[in-house]
Amino acid sequence: QTQLVESGGGSVQAGGSLSLSCAASGYFDRSNCMAWFRQAPGKEREGVAAICAGCDRADYADSVKGRLTISQDNAKNTVYLQINSLKPEDSAMYYCAAGARRFWSGGIWSCRVNDEYDSWGQGTQVTVSS
Repeated sequence: QTQLVESGGGSVQAGGSLSLSCAASGYFDRSNCMAWFRQAPGKEREGVAAICAGCDRADYADSVKGRLTISQDNAKNTVYLQINSLKPEDSAMYYCAAGARRFWSGGIWSCRVNDEYDSWGQGTQVTVSS
């Protein structure tokens, strides 16, 4: 079983940046996808970014493209989420997830943000004030 621990959340003003981290431990297949989701009070959970070791590109939700960057340190089994130009609507609990299978398409390995992930972290809160 994979354990995921997120960190890096906090309270920031609009326009600022945050970097979230997710450390994986336990049984962990590096070839599988890791992703970031977020959920604001009263709203559905939203997948925002996904990546895998060996992936040639990351996958992002259209709503966050250009402001979020997901990256991975395979040696540390850690995935990061850099969020720039923060907006109040980015306020949410951010969750790390793992376990979706990467897929081969168009000559490259990729992941899907909205896929089936079977391991989840406890979340880290991001609050953006205007």
